[in-house]
Amino acid sequence: MCYTSGMKKFPDGFLWGAATAAHQVEGGNIGSDWWEWEQTRGRERSGDACRHYELYERDFDLARSLHHNAHRLSVEWARVEPQEGRFSDDALKHYAEVVLALKDRGIEPVVTLHHFTNPLWFARDGGWEDRRAPGRFLRYCDAVVRILGKHVRYWITINEPTIYVSHSFLFGVWPPQARSLWRMWRVSRNMVRAHVAVFRMIHQVCRDFGLREPAVSIAQHMTALVPCGSGLRCRFASWLRHKIFNESFVDALVRRRALDFIGLNYYSRQLVEPSNWGIRSLLSDVCRENHRPVPKNSVGWDIYPEGLYELLLKLKKYDLPVMIAENGICAEEDASRWIFIRDHLRSVSRAIGAGVPVTGYLYWSLLDNFEWEKGFGPRFGLVEMNYRTFERKVRPSSLKYAEVCRTGVLSAE
Repeated sequence: MCYTSGMKKFPDGFLWGAATAAHQVEGGNIGSDWWEWEQTRGRERSGDACRHYELYERDFDLARSLHHNAHRLSVEWARVEPQEGRFSDDALKHYAEVVLALKDRGIEPVVTLHHFTNPLWFARDGGWEDRRAPGRFLRYCDAVVRILGKHVRYWITINEPTIYVSHSFLFGVWPPQARSLWRMWRVSRNMVRAHVAVFRMIHQVCRDFGLREPAVSIAQHMTALVPCGSGLRCRFASWLRHKIFNESFVDALVRRRALDFIGLNYYSRQLVEPSNWGIRSLLSDVCRENHRPVPKNSVGWDIYPEGLYELLLKLKKYDLPVMIAENGICAEEDASRWIFIRDHLRSVSRAIGAGVPVTGYLYWSLLDNFEWEKGFGPRFGLVEMNYRTFERKVRPSSLKYAEVCRTGVLSAE
């Protein structure tokens, strides 16, 4: 990292861009478990979302105009395999065209194979709890990789596995809305097995077809876990949550030599203050008295840029490259979006200066989109969406970020 008059120069070849996820932007994902859940239990229905399925070229033109050289997207399993063992040629062709549209614009695709949603047939037949889940996921991924492999180097098998298992099987706020530590453990185990199998398959397919060496990872959500007080219970709960929610999945894959890099998703701090020594309290209780206050985003998450630096330093022990696969803010006023990006990029630059091999930064998200159980209210996008007309409008913050993408330099301002 080069510092000149307070300016920070990022490494040559650094990946700059933004991210999206299929269900959140494409619209009409009627064959998924999330679509079914939205109809009866969700706060809002995703409906047409951003109509990205048909307007993706328009969105990639915007990304190119903002000097992005990378873009993270996801392939929707429910579209590719709408019935078990039956693959849609039209869906596979569509995603090939999407990837080629990025390549034609000089944008490196980072392809995610599972971003929270499942085919309805899969969810109804045991989902990720079933022992057949890893094999089913491998079959789907194999079909995708054989079509897209010659155009894609960066693969993320599973997005935020610990968020998926905690929200679906511990806190019970996402489908199937279970609350069971045993079921959570079983799903986690199957996701580890699934990733390892797909990791090996991607490398084998690339060898078989004489393709360049792929880079395969997960996107691991990590939270800055800060003890509210200095007492043993707060400190122990912070350590326990870090081991379980931040590191356990990564540790399992490192032991199996099944990571080429670490995809890191970072948003916020959690001020840890368990009320008792019970396992649920240790794993979930937070400070309710607003001790050690920091600014918050529009849904109440703490804004804590130094947490990204702290987590990157902790990842240094793995001796693997790190890609910031998601980092973003939902905000009512756009000015706070640029401050968020600037301050988090400062943390990234500090970590690089401390020897952490960070290779890219992908902001969440390119577009305002459907934010799962929170619906369309939170606005994360570099590009503002009018959900009535589907007009896209570039926000001022995205232009400031675009200058960093263009130059690789973060100014002192």
